[in-house]
Amino acid sequence: MHDLGYLLKQASARHSHLCPRQVLGVRMALAGAGLLGFDLPRSDKSMLVIAETDGCFLDGLEVATGVTPGHRTLRIEDYGKIAATFVEVNSGQAIRLAPRSKVREEAYRYAPGEDRHYFAQLKGYQVMPDEELFTASWVNLSPSVDQIISRAGVRTQCKSCGEEIINQREVLVAGEPFCRACSGLAYYGLQFPVEALHPQKVEIGLQVNPYKRDF
Repeated sequence: MHDLGYLLKQASARHSHLCPRQVLGVRMALAGAGLLGFDLPRSDKSMLVIAETDGCFLDGLEVATGVTPGHRTLRIEDYGKIAATFVEVNSGQAIRLAPRSKVREEAYRYAPGEDRHYFAQLKGYQVMPDEELFTASWVNLSPSVDQIISRAGVRTQCKSCGEEIINQREVLVAGEPFCRACSGLAYYGLQFPVEALHPQKVEIGLQVNPYKRDF
């Protein structure tokens, strides 16, 4: 397992600076994996991490654990929370960690002489004991870990739009497979199809500013 300073240096390289949420991501990863008995970083698929937000916190998690969306070992359920659940895939055991409610105020005690809140958090989060930094709870996953991971490579076709659906993500309506969008769970609303994909031919919403000058 790499030491904290090394991991924070890796995390900061992704942003050209280090921020408190990156520290929380790294610390949470070390604590959560430790409670499950995992050595880090992982190169296998025995651990799944479900993060509850994106951003720099996620970079801290990735750097410390080795999990990635590409390996299907990292998922995002965007609740807007600096929290994550660590799952032992074979057993289904899962533990969820989140910062304690007063953690920002408590950080000052571990950064003596620092009255700027950002830097107090940046310093304090690195040295605070896990017990003062996080809450931890064993949780039951819903859906189950098997349903979350699903079977990679399984394919079907949406009954409505005809697009391919992989990884058992179809929604059955009256026994027929539909994609989430066509079943009413879309994150987008279709406006109109693009007739041509060649960049020289596509001019969607293109406007010319008559006042623009080249200098």
